[in-house]
Amino acid sequence: MAALRRRDVLAAGILATGILDLALPRPARAAPVVRSLDPRFAAVVDPASRLEMIYTGGRWCEGLCPAPHLGGLVFSDVKANRICVLSDDGRARPFRDPSNNANGNALDREGRLVTCEHRGRRVVRREPDGRLTVLADSFAGKPLNSPNDAVLGPDGAIWFTDPVFGIRLPDEGVMAEPAQRARRVYRVVEPGRVEAMTDAADQPNGLAFAPDGRTFYLSDAGAALQPEGARAILAFPVGPDHRLGAPRRFAEIETGAPDGLAIDAEGRLYAACEDGVRVFDPDGTWLGSIATPRAAANVALGGPDRCRLTVTAGPAIHAIDLKVAGAG
Repeated sequence: MAALRRRDVLAAGILATGILDLALPRPARAAPVVRSLDPRFAAVVDPASRLEMIYTGGRWCEGLCPAPHLGGLVFSDVKANRICVLSDDGRARPFRDPSNNANGNALDREGRLVTCEHRGRRVVRREPDGRLTVLADSFAGKPLNSPNDAVLGPDGAIWFTDPVFGIRLPDEGVMAEPAQRARRVYRVVEPGRVEAMTDAADQPNGLAFAPDGRTFYLSDAGAALQPEGARAILAFPVGPDHRLGAPRRFAEIETGAPDGLAIDAEGRLYAACEDGVRVFDPDGTWLGSIATPRAAANVALGGPDRCRLTVTAGPAIHAIDLKVAGAG
C-alpha cells in the first residue's frame, strides 16, 4: 500500500470532524432567566443573574411572607394543608399543620402573622402565644367565599381578596356554593369589622399598595377558572378616606392569569404570571420578566437588605437578587 501523504491525512481528519459536527447534537444553551423589554430593566436586575431554587418538595407553594422574627420565610403549601417556615439554612419546618388550606400571609403593624384560610373561609391573626384570632369570616351575615391573599394597607388595616378558588378547586378547600353574590376585596380594621372595598374584579387575587399608598393594585384572575375570564391587573386610586376610585386596566396578561403581587421601594410592580415574574414600571410599561420553570404563583421581596426576590412556582420556591429593595 502506498504511504499516505500528510495532506491526505489532514484532509481526511477535517472531513471526519465536519461529519461529526453535523451528525452529533450540540449542547443546548439554557434560555436566559432575565428577559429585558425596556432599558430601564437594567436598573432592577443584572441580565446575567440566575434563579436559585431554595426549596422543593411542596405540592402548591403560596403565601410568601418574610418574617425573620418567626424564623425566616413563611409560606403556605396550600394543597398539603400546612404553613411552613423556611430558614436561611434551607430547612423548612412546619409552622401550622394542618392549616385549613391556608393561602396568603401578611404581617400586621405589630408583626403578627395574618393568614387567609380556604377551608376555614376566614382570615385569622396569630397572637404571640400562638392563639388564633378570627379577623373576618363573614360579610353581611353570610360566610365569605375563600379568602386568598392579604396585605397590610397604608391605613394600618388588613386588606384581603375573596375569590371562589378554595370552594371550587379540589385539594384547596371544601367544595361549596358561594354565599356572597360577588367576589370582593375587603378591609378589616379590627376583628369582625369587615368593609367591602370593591367588587370590580371577576376573581380578585393578588393585591398590593404603591409605596405612597395612593394606588391600589389588584390581580383579576378570572381566567384561572374559565378561559374567557379576566386576566388583568387593575389599578385603583386611593382616596384620603381609604376609599377606592374607579379602576383602570394597568396591565393585560395574554396567557394564564396574574396571581400574587409585590412592590419595590420605587413603585415597580412585580406580578406572578404563567411565564414567571413580570415587572412593570409605575407608568404601566412592562419592563421585563424573570422566568420560572413553572407558572409563578406568589412573589415577595425580603432578605437583610430587602433586595432578594422570592417566587413560588408549583412545588418549589426560587430566589434571585435584585438591585432594588422592596417597599418597607
